[in-house]
Amino acid sequence: MKTRILTLLFVCITGMALAQDKAKAEIKESFWGKDDAYKKSNTIPDKWKNESAVVIYKNENYDFHKFGQNVTYISSVRKRIKLLDQAAVTEFSEFSFKDRFMSSKGGGWTFKKGTNVIGIKVVKPDGTEREINVAEEAVTTDDQKKIAISNLEVGDIIDFYYHSTEPFKSKFQYGFEPVEQTLGDDYPIMNMKITFRTENDFFVNFATYNGAPELKQVPSEDSSERRYELVATDIEKNDFPRWFYPLAELPCYKFQVYFARSGKFEELATAYLPEKEDVIKRSVSKEEILNYYESKFRPYGDIGDIKDFLKKKTFKNNAEKVREVYYYTRHAYYTRYIEAFIADDTKIINPYEVYGYYKNPVFLRSEREFINHFMVFLKDQKLDYDIIVATPRVNGTIQDLLIENNASVMLRVNTEEPVYLQFFTPYTNADQINYTIEDTDAYVLKISKGKRVTDIETVKLPASAYKDNFTKEVVNVTLSTDLNTVNVKRQSSLFGHNKDHEQDDKMYFFDYVYEDYGKYGTEQLIDLVRNKKRKEQYGKEFDALKAKLKDKQKKEFEESAESEFGFEIEDHKLEITSTGRFGKATPFTFDDEFNVKNNLIKKAGANYVFEIGKLIGEQTDIEEKELKRTNNIYIAFPRSFEEEITMTIPDGYTVTGLDKLNKKVENATGGFVSTATVEGNMLKVKAYKYYTRSYQPNSNWKDMVAFLDAAYQFTQEKVLLKKN
Repeated sequence: MKTRILTLLFVCITGMALAQDKAKAEIKESFWGKDDAYKKSNTIPDKWKNESAVVIYKNENYDFHKFGQNVTYISSVRKRIKLLDQAAVTEFSEFSFKDRFMSSKGGGWTFKKGTNVIGIKVVKPDGTEREINVAEEAVTTDDQKKIAISNLEVGDIIDFYYHSTEPFKSKFQYGFEPVEQTLGDDYPIMNMKITFRTENDFFVNFATYNGAPELKQVPSEDSSERRYELVATDIEKNDFPRWFYPLAELPCYKFQVYFARSGKFEELATAYLPEKEDVIKRSVSKEEILNYYESKFRPYGDIGDIKDFLKKKTFKNNAEKVREVYYYTRHAYYTRYIEAFIADDTKIINPYEVYGYYKNPVFLRSEREFINHFMVFLKDQKLDYDIIVATPRVNGTIQDLLIENNASVMLRVNTEEPVYLQFFTPYTNADQINYTIEDTDAYVLKISKGKRVTDIETVKLPASAYKDNFTKEVVNVTLSTDLNTVNVKRQSSLFGHNKDHEQDDKMYFFDYVYEDYGKYGTEQLIDLVRNKKRKEQYGKEFDALKAKLKDKQKKEFEESAESEFGFEIEDHKLEITSTGRFGKATPFTFDDEFNVKNNLIKKAGANYVFEIGKLIGEQTDIEEKELKRTNNIYIAFPRSFEEEITMTIPDGYTVTGLDKLNKKVENATGGFVSTATVEGNMLKVKAYKYYTRSYQPNSNWKDMVAFLDAAYQFTQEKVLLKKN
């Protein structure tokens, strides 16, 4: 009996292996087989002979089909590239799966779950081919697979493909990840073809932008199948410089596919679906936005906690009331439960038991849940409000909105001064519009009688100014008696959007949840545990977890400071003095201190050279190749930075060379201004840099470079501590 079972198992395994080998062979044949029109293509146009490499053929394929109750998504990409210089040879000699398939500067490709098949071959100028045995030659380093391709030379062609099959168990509906990709790449492309296949119950949004050719339907042998193609030729290489949004300007395409078996599930879809499956949706009108959202938003939820919060409270106006309720809501329905999620994730406490004994918790998990819940409060207070629908600037304009995932929604409460409210993180502030959508056109959904979306119009969202997004650092510098160690003490205050990243980067949950517990008089998770013995045990485990995280945080603080300055530091200490979570004008502040040993200061005979310019942190170094720019400039938001550095001059020394620290470059795009003076035994240096707008046309690039270069040059300046 055992022999029969083993025999059957062997037959099954062998059959599976043969089936897998057959599938791989079929995939290989589809790319490199007898029907490959490019298998002998090895010449490139004269106009691209000075390029590093040229893509002879790029092919992308997307296939969406259903099989019974399952849905299968098949995607693939192939590139045939001719290498024209040593830089390209070096680039492709180590073939990283991550670099080739997991990222694209224009968006798009990711390494997929499911069955992945990869093929690589090298074609020599005389036509001989060498196929790489991927299974045998791939090695895993730094958590990714790589293949070293030997004997690669200038003039060779590297031809590779990646094929993925992803099965999904979905009886009713499923929204596939959107794909958003520029047509061009780092190298010029001679020929490009995208194929797209779907069938009934698959709804497709697909559009091209900025001059890219349209997707066109082509005949299919199967009447139930729909086939489309996008064909392009002679595509110049893309530049992907710093401060640029490729999808906003370059030829590109975007699509999303949504599977829905019936009209019922079409109505539940979180996508702007076309009216019929056999019609590609290429745009979404303002009226369609209205139709989509009018059923999504309505007052819903229990605001008993909010009403309790409002008891015996007075506010100077409605705007203040809205702000305070927003911050309370952020705690009551969000930060109040962060400890619970951490306790559950680390297996310290089962929070579901704790809250089950206590009360049924309300946790808001999305923009829609937040808006619907806050609508109850606004309706109850008879406050006029709207809902804003916007899209981040990186996606292009609101008129080009195609994919529901690219929409951001928020509330605008029309008090004496409009109050904008976005779905919260632990740090979001009332009155602050997310920097990704500020200063853009957006749709306003008008609300009737405090409860129903009835109309839509277009507005321009407010923009913050560089003075709103401001960082000030007060730095005190002293030197050790042997002049080998620099001690730095710094006080940092960040306002507006400048604090967004730093708050998330520097704060752990214990830096803000206990602040909220104290502010609103709510109980910590541990206080909800009624069993004394278990409470003591949980308390010890939670304290141990926080101690471990604080050690990690301390290391991160030091690494962050080293990254900021560009040199090693020692003995770093940082204390957060204000979380900056209750108002956009309330700063996030922290004090830190560190030592720099055997750096910044160097002996020069009887004197010392001190690199004081480096204390404003590393600045943007514009390279020669960046000076000529054709792309427009997109930065995250207008912002400004001020440094006040005071250095105690060692006894017996005077400071010379201050003239190099006095700089002033200002224009319409921004500026850098610095001064240096000596007052008694103190060297005082001030530096101020600012960016005026989040967008600049490329014609202004030279003006930006002027003040950026001035700031960088400042970091290279030194003063001389001259022995008296």
